[in-house]
Formats: sequence, structure tokens, C-alpha cells
Amino acid sequence: MALRPVHVNVKALDASAVGRFWAEALGWSAYSPGVTTYVGPAGGLVWPDPVAVGIDVVPVPEPKTPSKNRVHLDLATTSAAHQAELVTRLQGLGATPGHVGQGNVPWTVLADPEGNEFCVLEPREIYRDTGPIAAVVVDCAEPRTMARFWGEAMDWTLHEVTDDQAVLRSAKGVGPYLEFLRTPGAKTVPDRVHLDLLPYPGDDKAAEVARLRALGATDLDLGQGDVPWTCLADPEGHEFCVLAPS
Repeated sequence: MALRPVHVNVKALDASAVGRFWAEALGWSAYSPGVTTYVGPAGGLVWPDPVAVGIDVVPVPEPKTPSKNRVHLDLATTSAAHQAELVTRLQGLGATPGHVGQGNVPWTVLADPEGNEFCVLEPREIYRDTGPIAAVVVDCAEPRTMARFWGEAMDWTLHEVTDDQAVLRSAKGVGPYLEFLRTPGAKTVPDRVHLDLLPYPGDDKAAEVARLRALGATDLDLGQGDVPWTCLADPEGHEFCVLAPS
């Protein structure tokens, strides 16, 4: 039994507009099968995508707080020129400069039209085959704790674990990385961005949720009511959801 991340869930006041931004930013397509806007590779809606981790933008009534999101995306580039061109194009789409105390770094911090931070990385060999999203990055206090929990929760491979970071990727060696970075500060507001996980066909969702609780996950009440997914928090309080298999 195992789970796989199928998309990054982003809350937004205007889900359609934020979805369109991310579709254009990534060169993907925006689909609206219901109240949410799903962003995935172009060519028709395929869910779950066998390679990519999509973005599901969910409408909410509350705007983002000034607090930095604890989960963000890193975008990949292939050259210094590509990085500069992408930053310019993203700002033309509505991105704004982001200030998270990064100082003088080779990557560029931006925010989407509703203030969700993300990074446009300088070219790095490790991300040459990830697609437009290089990594989903999670702030944490103890990367080793996150590696133990998420390494057991999902069927992804643990590539690196140190006191400062833990890195996982699909066992198939495709798509983005999932990275947990030691970061000062603690969670003060509900997560604006989180991961949604999906059981494999034939696996039992209730059994998967029970397994996650045994690993250290806790139940989370966000006022979601009677829904087919289960909201949980990992050992450091990062929110995530286990979806019902289709």
C-alpha cells in the first residue's frame, strides 16, 4: 500500500484567474471540471497524470495573509537566458517580485497574482528532466522527521536526507522533486498551498488513512464537512488531503 501526490492544491479568491496564470506560466492547460480549476499538461485532461504533479486551484472566500506560504513551487530553467526570459514573461502575466528574506541568490523569487510565492531557479543539472516544475518545496523544522513520514506515506524514493533537507522523487525518475528544507519559523496560519495524495486503484482509502495515522498523521478539521476526501496533518502540522480513488 502506498500513496502518490497527484496535485498541489492552491486556495484562491479567483480560482479561474489563478488557474489561467499557472497554465500560461507552465505552458500547460487549465481545465474546469467542477468548482475547481485544474492545471495540467496540455493535450487534454488526464488525471491523475502519469508523470506530472498538477495544480488544483480551489475557490475560497479568504485572501492570502502576508505570511509566507510554507509550501511553494520551484520552476526549472535550461539557461541563464531562459531564466531571464521566463521571469519577464511571468511578470507580464501578472507575477510580482517576492520578498522572503532571500538576499543575494541566483534564483528569482516571484508571487502569483494572489501573492503565492514561487521561485524561478537558475539552471541546475538535477532538474533538467523534471518538466516546468522542478520541485515542490516544503518549509520544515526537521527534514529527517519529514523524510521518515513522507518516505513511508508515499511510494516515492528518498534521494537525500540531511539535517538541512530531505529530497524525494517518483520511483520512476520522472516529474518534480519533493523537497523539505529546514527553515526558521513555525506555522502561524492555515496552509494556503498543500499536497493532495491519491491511493492506487484497488487500494482501500480508509486503510491508507489508518496507516498514515499510525505513521504520525493527525486528523484535521477545516470545516470541510461531509466530503469524499480526508484532511490530515503531517507530524509538523503541514496540511494534506487523501483523495478518494475514482
